[in-house]
Amino acid sequence: MGSCLSSQQGRDPTLDSLGCSSYPIGGRGSKKWRRSRKTSERDVTGGVFDRRTRRGGGGVVVGEDELHRVPGRMFVNGWSEVACLFTQQGRKGTNQDAMLVWENFASRNDTIFCGVFDGHGPYGHMVAKKVRDLLPLKLSTQWSSNMSDCSSPHQNGNVPGSMNLEEMASISIDEEWEESLNADEKEKLPEMFPALRQSLLNTFKWMDKELKMSPTIDCFCSGTTAVTLIKQGQDLIIGNVGDSRAVLGTRHKDNSLVAVQLTVDLKPNLPREAARIQQCKGRVFALQDEPEVARLWLPNSDSPGLAMARAFGDFCLKDFGLISVPDISYRHLTDRDEFVVLATDGVWDVLSNKEVVDIVASAPSRAMAARALVNCAVRAWRLKFPTSKSDDCAAVCLFLDPPTPSNQATVTEMPKDPVVAVAMDDGEKANGEVEKPVSDEDIVTAREARACQPTRSLADCISTEEEEWSALEGVTRVNSLLNLPRFLSGNNKSSASQRKWL
Repeated sequence: MGSCLSSQQGRDPTLDSLGCSSYPIGGRGSKKWRRSRKTSERDVTGGVFDRRTRRGGGGVVVGEDELHRVPGRMFVNGWSEVACLFTQQGRKGTNQDAMLVWENFASRNDTIFCGVFDGHGPYGHMVAKKVRDLLPLKLSTQWSSNMSDCSSPHQNGNVPGSMNLEEMASISIDEEWEESLNADEKEKLPEMFPALRQSLLNTFKWMDKELKMSPTIDCFCSGTTAVTLIKQGQDLIIGNVGDSRAVLGTRHKDNSLVAVQLTVDLKPNLPREAARIQQCKGRVFALQDEPEVARLWLPNSDSPGLAMARAFGDFCLKDFGLISVPDISYRHLTDRDEFVVLATDGVWDVLSNKEVVDIVASAPSRAMAARALVNCAVRAWRLKFPTSKSDDCAAVCLFLDPPTPSNQATVTEMPKDPVVAVAMDDGEKANGEVEKPVSDEDIVTAREARACQPTRSLADCISTEEEEWSALEGVTRVNSLLNLPRFLSGNNKSSASQRKWL
């Protein structure tokens, strides 16, 4: 749902910069900047992260063009020895999905960052792209700072009386998480986990503030989900906001492949989420036409009908229960764990967790795994929802075991599928104009995966044969944002009959 591919030709670093450049363009400063860029390209373990650390990391000092040239950082369709990623635009307009794989993350050779971001709303594609670019950089700075800072995670510089909803929710989640762990589980946590966990909380909070202050993106009714993963050695830390999902493919004792869901789809119908929203005067109910889709509504207006309880942006709802505090989880990897799949709801709406891991495991090569998964999801959309336009799909596959010659592929092995958009619009033109927003019809869906459990076999689902389907057999898809028709607001009886309160 958000554009995740960006053109890298003909760009001026001064125009595409995501923050203030420390080097002026022209004269000696320009040469100095070019030398700095060449140095960062030669030194994988330094470069962007070291410069941010030396300058304090308060703002984004890396130009977008330089950021996209960082070795080991992939944000377009492609693959490496340990990961692959692929996205395909749906039939609803602009692709609002974004994705990222960053090897040697934070100047650590054993660390990888992965993420998928699912935008929604008129400017959702721009929000997803901005979060993809800025959040990892800020996280690296926060992580380095917290590793050397032994202060309490609750000491955030705010007195209790001045804490906002986000801060109170963060502290509440901290307390609930600590209470849920027993003594043995706490002892098994790695030393780096507390610092990284606090870094994720701080970074997500900072990211939301950056979006609110952005002069080029209107985030009032636009936002994005984010499911992020940091793998360091055998430790896996996941931070999740929204309804994108992470699933682990692992082997059971009998060597059968099992899918383990690592995240929770943070939707308004979850008891904890619904309680917070109602406490903040927000409303949670589902429409009669889609009783399985709980939505978040304003107190006195039948809008915007957001189908998730946490998201970046969407500031029209931030005072009524919507938060951007991540749900953070940890898992220690074993030899039985094979890969992790991160994907947007365009994949999970039509494929079960088990089907996803089966598709990835049976892909001809690692390079083709993400592409095969997205292609299967697109075909499943055509079969399961023939009356609806297919959603954007994005997937990242991170492989946990060392590559072997049998699961590596060359470029020539990639199949020639239909056209996939590879150009990204960042919404910021050279003359300062903002890109035309996506229409309401382009805003894509969020839905419980259990409501979409397939009734057909995997082989039938991914079959390319044409089938005759009656329109009555299909299910019309719903949008992530939905305004009730105006005539419903003026007729209490009619309006009440259309709602299902949770």
